[in-house]
Amino acid sequence: MRKTTQLRVYTVREGLLDEWADKWRELIVPLRLEFGFEIHGAWLDRKRNQFVWALSYAGPESFAERNAQYWASPKRESMGLDPKEYLVETDVREVDALM
Repeated sequence: MRKTTQLRVYTVREGLLDEWADKWRELIVPLRLEFGFEIHGAWLDRKRNQFVWALSYAGPESFAERNAQYWASPKRESMGLDPKEYLVETDVREVDALM
């Protein structure tokens, strides 16, 4: 199994950074963990109004396949959380660990 890690940088709509962080922590984190993702941390860059986090997946499916399953899940749909309401821009990078 190959481990894939992504660094995600989200630019959040003005005034919604803390609300996004709360929703992410309460709703997204538990479901991501349930789907076998590992979350390495999350950070707020208040100066740039950005939310930065890192997650990985090492399982029988590829990261893309598991991510698609996460998004298609009834639990994800029932959250009622549309990232487009919060995020202005997303930058997703696949990264390799040095340590």
